[in-house]
Amino acid sequence: MTGEPGHTVPSRYDAQVLEGGDRTAGPWAGVDEKALASAVRAQAARPVAGIDDMASYLADQVSDTSHREVVGPLLDGGGASGVVVRHGTVLASWGDPTRPEMAYSATKSVLSLVAGIAHDDGLLRLDEPVSAAIDLPQFADDHGRAITWRHLLDQTSQWEGELWSKPTWVDAQSTREGTESPGGPPGAGWAYNDVRVNLTALALTVLLRRALPEVLRERVMEPIGASRSWSWHGYDTAVVDLDGTTLPVVSGGAHWGGGLWISALDLARLGQLCLRDGHWDGQRVLSRRWIGELWTPCPVKPNYGLSWWLNDHRTVWPTAPTTGRCARGNAGAHLLWVDPARDLVITSRWGRDVETLLTEVSAAVPTSP
Repeated sequence: MTGEPGHTVPSRYDAQVLEGGDRTAGPWAGVDEKALASAVRAQAARPVAGIDDMASYLADQVSDTSHREVVGPLLDGGGASGVVVRHGTVLASWGDPTRPEMAYSATKSVLSLVAGIAHDDGLLRLDEPVSAAIDLPQFADDHGRAITWRHLLDQTSQWEGELWSKPTWVDAQSTREGTESPGGPPGAGWAYNDVRVNLTALALTVLLRRALPEVLRERVMEPIGASRSWSWHGYDTAVVDLDGTTLPVVSGGAHWGGGLWISALDLARLGQLCLRDGHWDGQRVLSRRWIGELWTPCPVKPNYGLSWWLNDHRTVWPTAPTTGRCARGNAGAHLLWVDPARDLVITSRWGRDVETLLTEVSAAVPTSP
């Protein structure tokens, strides 16, 4: 199969147009086809091992010393897959890019898109206290009343407590590169903590008064033409009662199971939506302002925005372009890379050494005029 004259493509998904948008050149313009093909072949040959038994894989990955029990569903992995998209068109793909996979912490970045819906609807004001909009006990004490939506989304809330049987202190990844100050006020320190992200999901569920997968499906996934294969899961006991109705609350990652299960192609559609500043084929899905907020550096963690990683200073991926932003999970085994300078989206699922993929593909694709 060929995408354009002279361009051999290795998969039936290549040349698929995800979103047209405005463009001044074709998707292959200036692309080093051989270098791109080589990068994709190499990534396809770097699968993460052991993912066919997700329970065992997750047990090996989690470094918590206690509360290690998985409390959400798991999905066995299907091998390395991914796509490269330029100007809204798939240039290359590998594996099965239509197969849903656990997104791990890339889920956090999708949670921030749902927060954008609440923002655009006038329900969420980033720098106002969460307690001004909803009534939850987690935001009732002095510390909780000072937590804003921005603190939740950029992981600077410094909230301490327990949610769905998991206490904040048990999450070992919090100390890996965190800057938090124990007992300090919201906004003064940063830590990558799944319990706090799950609190964000709970707060958004109460704010929107709907299950977040329903909101995501109706307001984002259907407008961008996503498949129906994705799903979003919480923990076994994660529910909230609102107006006599029990709603499930999803998790923001897969630290203890659950999270977003989504294919490489559908994840790429979300990246393309962000690349287009929240518009899809000329229709607004999210506001340009919200996309800008996603990619605004956190004052105490400059390589992090609203649950998105920023490579401005090459502290996330040192050899990749500074123009890239990404959602990533499981140390990059799940990656959504968005580079506005190249009008480029890359997704990689269950692949090792994604930094090499980003570096090689970026070198093969010129910046846009």
